[in-house]
Amino acid sequence: MDNKELLHAALQASGAVKKGFALKAAVIGGAVFFVLLLLLGMMAPGGTASAVGCTDTGTGTDNASPSSSRGQATGSVRKQQVANAKIIDGVAAKLGLPGRATLIALMAAMQESTLQNLNYGDRDSVGLFQQRPSSDWGTRAQILDPKFAAESFFKGRGTNEGLIHIKNWQSRPPGDVAADIEKPDERYRGLYAGHEPEIRGIAKEAGIDLNRKGTATGNTGSSDTTQASTRGECGTQGTNGKGGGKFSDGKQVWTLNNPRSVPEAIAWAKSHAGANSSNSWYARCLAFTAIVYGWSFSGVDYAIDHYTVVPKDMRHDGDRHPPPGALMYWDTGHRAGHIAVYLGDGKIASNDILRSGYIDVVDADLIETKWGAKYVGWTPPSFPRGG
Repeated sequence: MDNKELLHAALQASGAVKKGFALKAAVIGGAVFFVLLLLLGMMAPGGTASAVGCTDTGTGTDNASPSSSRGQATGSVRKQQVANAKIIDGVAAKLGLPGRATLIALMAAMQESTLQNLNYGDRDSVGLFQQRPSSDWGTRAQILDPKFAAESFFKGRGTNEGLIHIKNWQSRPPGDVAADIEKPDERYRGLYAGHEPEIRGIAKEAGIDLNRKGTATGNTGSSDTTQASTRGECGTQGTNGKGGGKFSDGKQVWTLNNPRSVPEAIAWAKSHAGANSSNSWYARCLAFTAIVYGWSFSGVDYAIDHYTVVPKDMRHDGDRHPPPGALMYWDTGHRAGHIAVYLGDGKIASNDILRSGYIDVVDADLIETKWGAKYVGWTPPSFPRGG
């Protein structure tokens, strides 16, 4: 075993995890110190190795050692990797996603956690994909559920994008797509691609068909998840059309139990639009409206479906006089439809209408005249399944 192999074994025994950013200096220092001790032990005259003081407390490292030929994990680590690979693939298959989706997810998990369900990580990161509770990926307990974490990777969770929201993900290099979801420092984006050969070996060992057929978004409208995804639930139409006229303010009032009041929600929407908007809202109109009112998620997969989730006596079919703060709905010709928050004076805060991925304040009738959409109606800002 040369020095490089010793360092590899030391890092593994210390529980160090390969991630999409630099290893902490303390871990490296400890590993190097460990290697030096080994080397000194081997070079000491008349010395013999003793296992009396050796312990192996790293997660999943007992009986594991680097492969002499390829540096891959064996023993219990390999068993965990194969088992977790099967779970991830099972979620992908259930969602109707192709085998390539599994490949991308496994490459991401290998980079983030060595494909182990770790209960620790950088800051509050945990789990297979090192998702963070503080970044809206779910609670710590939820993220440590491999099925929940895998579904989040594929469908997105809270304010985070999933695989199905990455444009042209099926035709792009899998390592690049994995990096788009995990969002590492730019210096480390290329690390994901390097795991493809090993992942293909694990997939073969696990009996996973990486050539399985599927669609880019799968059957994500029929998942029985703990939290419904609020990503990719908005569809737009690019054909110009005739509108039904301008919108004006109605005078209805309501009392709802949203985290934000109507004035607070309108102020929040305006403050996150235009020059202050991030570019993270592509095809996420329902997510935006829920977040405007202080919810983490809407609990509904498609924007147009939210109209039917709101109680029937709250729906105002075709009415062009919504009160400020109302939710407005359009049939865009896509399964998802479109939803926006009415700000008053004929204006809405909407994603994608002027700039793809951004929120802008525009005339409400622009959804009809620019996208050729059909106005459905409005409801009060009710989120029966929100959370």
